[in-house]
Amino acid sequence: MSTPDTHAGHHDEGSYLSGPPGTISRIWQWASTIDHKKIGVMYLFAVLFMFFLGGMSAMAVRYELLDPIRTQTTEFLNASGEIEIVTVTTGESLKELLGAMGIGDSLTGSQIYNRAFTLHGAIMVFMFIIPAIPAALGNFFLPIMLGAKDVAFPRLNLMSWYIYLFGCTFGVLSILLGGVDTGWTFYTPYSTTTDADHWRVVLMVMAAFILGFSSILTGLNFVVTVHKLRAPGMGWFDMPLMIWALYATSIIQVLATPVIGITLLLLVFERLFHIGIFDPSLGGDPVLYQHFFWFYSHPVVYVMILPGMGIISEILAVHSRKHIFGYRAIAFSSLGIAGVSFLVWGHHIFTAMGELAAILFSGLTFLVAIPTAIKMFNWIATLYKSSIVINTPMMYALMFLFTFSIGGLTGLPLATLATDLHLHDSYYVVAHFHYVMMGGTVIAFMGGVHHWWPKMFGKMYNEKAGMLGAAIVFVGFNLTFFTQFFLGTQGMPRRYANYVDEFQTLHVLSSIGAVLLLVGFLIHAAVFFFSLKWGEKAPANPWGGLTLEWECESPPIEHNFHKEPILKHGPYDFETVVPPHCDPKDYPLPENPGKH
Repeated sequence: MSTPDTHAGHHDEGSYLSGPPGTISRIWQWASTIDHKKIGVMYLFAVLFMFFLGGMSAMAVRYELLDPIRTQTTEFLNASGEIEIVTVTTGESLKELLGAMGIGDSLTGSQIYNRAFTLHGAIMVFMFIIPAIPAALGNFFLPIMLGAKDVAFPRLNLMSWYIYLFGCTFGVLSILLGGVDTGWTFYTPYSTTTDADHWRVVLMVMAAFILGFSSILTGLNFVVTVHKLRAPGMGWFDMPLMIWALYATSIIQVLATPVIGITLLLLVFERLFHIGIFDPSLGGDPVLYQHFFWFYSHPVVYVMILPGMGIISEILAVHSRKHIFGYRAIAFSSLGIAGVSFLVWGHHIFTAMGELAAILFSGLTFLVAIPTAIKMFNWIATLYKSSIVINTPMMYALMFLFTFSIGGLTGLPLATLATDLHLHDSYYVVAHFHYVMMGGTVIAFMGGVHHWWPKMFGKMYNEKAGMLGAAIVFVGFNLTFFTQFFLGTQGMPRRYANYVDEFQTLHVLSSIGAVLLLVGFLIHAAVFFFSLKWGEKAPANPWGGLTLEWECESPPIEHNFHKEPILKHGPYDFETVVPPHCDPKDYPLPENPGKH
């Protein structure tokens, strides 16, 4: 993809993973590093840890929902002939479990459940999904894919990492103090009145507030890096689509995140000083909070999904050995999604607005389907008559096309006013949200980790075990959440610890799927552990990719390239270019390459 120039090189550098002897020296080297790759790796393991915490709270939710809560009252005559009433409550699974561990005695089963799903949402959204791809994979690969030595502001990058750690510390401290039960959206009046005599809620809200600064700084860094540090010869339409996706994501991060920061700060002031912003008894408006929150939180949905879409573009092109179909359409659709995302926040609160506003927001919401469908059809066209290689990254990419399509199509009834009245606040919304967030972002993230793992750590992983884990994740995910569409359409409300007996079978199936999901992810964890410990050395370009990260060594040197790369062709010219570090016999070029 490039040729070296005549500038001074970095021939004597070792891998970025190499370091000084001694544990203390190595820890200090990582703690004080400004190398974007090390910061990306630290982000990766941090977000994976938060993913584990969020997953465990999700398992707690599914465990509680295995049985409905039932209270039975029995009257009987005692030995003295008096009537005694005995009340027995069953189905409070989490309370019984925590009681056996000697904790949570003062809480009811419903209160414990509320804390579990609040922690699941808050951890997964603010501490995992938002930073997962941009901060981990983006930090590692954006400079390399641009041909740069580092991001534009390396020290600012390190600062954003420590801000992320600081924010997560606040969140974990809130959990250790007993957790919060406001819901992950922190809606008023729940967040302003719950646990009024305790700091738990303030700590969790401040965690989200602090994490926003990390997001803003990362986005700002990426925007400047894309504008200023592209390799010689790399124009805007020579960039990989992953860069376009991260660029659009960064714009949203910079513009939207300050809104949630101000909103959460106002919430803390409201809670501590009762200043009357959201409290109607003091002249405030609780619905105002929802407008502020969703003005940020709907754009941030695309902070979560746009980088995943960039990963899918890379995986499909590389593992199908074909030029991406409709490059410019996919690139501009990323910017289109970013723009439309600021106009549709009202569809989260149809029931709290007038008819005209609801109609306008409904119409605007359907616009999101256009740039998203452009991507989907172009990805499918890329696969048409291509040389598809089935491996773990490609399995995740194909899974993404299936699960994200379901997530997108099931959003249409929620954007339609008539059907939303029935589906609002039901399990249908839960299923739709998870098909977009997990079926989109997390599936793409897992595909990206497998795709770039050999480059990041210089070790190959067991492909068969990886494919087994991916298959189990796919089955577990669909069993968990597809059943929830039926629950929602039949009237099961979300956020309830209790339900009627008719819903139990579907809840049990959903919980079984959650167990399969856990098994699949544990297989992946084992695969990565064995890879780091005993994996074969990875070649520089194991998949035959053409973007610049496949030019450098596996793992890369500290400054990424021995000499400054100069771009000579596009990122997906598989029909005309032999991949770097690859044998031409393994990647024969077609005799009559087509035009794109």
